[in-house]
Amino acid sequence: MAKTLKEMPITTANARSKLGPGEYARRLDADAAVWYRKGKRGGVWFARWRNWGPGANYRQAPVGPANDLNDKPTDGLLTFLQAEARARQIVDQARREAKAEAAGPVLTVRLVVESYIADRDARESRRAGRTIRSDAGRRLSRYILGQEKRGKQKALPVAALAGVALHGLKESDLLEWRKGLPDELKGSTEQRLINDLKAALNGAYAAHRERLDPTLPAIIKHGLKAEKLDSDEAVPLARDNQILSDGQVGAIIAAAREVDAEQDWDGDLFRFVVVLAATGARFSQIARMKVGDVQRTQGRLMVPSSRKGRGGKIASTPHPVGKDVLDALLPATTGRGNDENLLERWRSEQVKGSIEWQRAGRGAWQFASEMQRPWQEIRARAKMPTVIPYSLRHSSIVRGIRANLPIRLVAALHDTSVPMIERHYGRWIADGLEDLAAAAVVPLVPAQGDGNVIQIAGRP
Repeated sequence: MAKTLKEMPITTANARSKLGPGEYARRLDADAAVWYRKGKRGGVWFARWRNWGPGANYRQAPVGPANDLNDKPTDGLLTFLQAEARARQIVDQARREAKAEAAGPVLTVRLVVESYIADRDARESRRAGRTIRSDAGRRLSRYILGQEKRGKQKALPVAALAGVALHGLKESDLLEWRKGLPDELKGSTEQRLINDLKAALNGAYAAHRERLDPTLPAIIKHGLKAEKLDSDEAVPLARDNQILSDGQVGAIIAAAREVDAEQDWDGDLFRFVVVLAATGARFSQIARMKVGDVQRTQGRLMVPSSRKGRGGKIASTPHPVGKDVLDALLPATTGRGNDENLLERWRSEQVKGSIEWQRAGRGAWQFASEMQRPWQEIRARAKMPTVIPYSLRHSSIVRGIRANLPIRLVAALHDTSVPMIERHYGRWIADGLEDLAAAAVVPLVPAQGDGNVIQIAGRP
């Protein structure tokens, strides 16, 4: 095209008025041009370009009617500059599609999400030692791939976003999907869902950069960015009624001991609650602790790092604990190997042909939901009807803040970040530093002497 194309003056309405009926072009690049076709009733714009795919033939697509009256933007009629910009968009889109098709099956959001779900399910199954479905898989399957009615859950259709090709993904596609999410979806669940989709899309781009547009990461970033709060006030992660005093924590542990004994947990429930309270760690971290993580001589527990984030963390964090905690864990460590799971529980199975259940061996705790039923009894026994297991983590963080520990240390002990501590526990940081701030107060107003004359230090 570059050698044979003859360009004509079509950039202004005045120039086009001097042309006779026919087709005239202006080059966009070496293999593409915007064309003007003049007829008896007016002119139209179209784009023509060389196809980079198999066959190397030429293709064309309509752009729109031309504004042959003047060079001002008009509804429905395109000036040369408008036609040129739209033609470039058409050509760029066609080239991306041709490039994507030449590289293999077109990557759609559905294919990307299905691949991501398979990877996450495989990783979670590998960690658990059995086939399980990941939380990310459940969320993405329901709100991207669609889901039939299940129990109390309503059926959801396949999202329109699922059929969008990755090379043609636009920010508006992501925003429309977010707008269509159910209103009753909790904010935290929605954010996890968005994070899952973001990870799936970014992972696909990293694996297929050669066949995708370089602007895709920016589209993903802006289309799935966290929404700003309507209020300027910071929203704390922990409510006041979830920050427990030392006495309240003790009451929960005492209640856990009673429930454990009454329901024949053999100390398993009691010990898990003790470690939750003593370390402020997450359920998943405590469930992975080994017998060797109890270092009685050093007076500490080694808590495994969480699996959140992109890695690069230390394997475990030392957490000092008291002798009472170490004594409570003694039955779980005596006579056992360092590589065995520290905290286990009995597993039960139903007797064949009967409604009875019998114990079928011991194994590690697997899901936080395993604490749901006994926790109801624990908080009823402790007379704290609204307290949740995570309140033990909140309370541990605030306890460290009130003890005037450096915020960096509090964050490290609880496997989180300083910005997260400052954002969600800022109120307690201010309370904890109040005594230090009070100690820095000095008299500023000079005493008033005789004759209403104020003596100011440093003056003769």
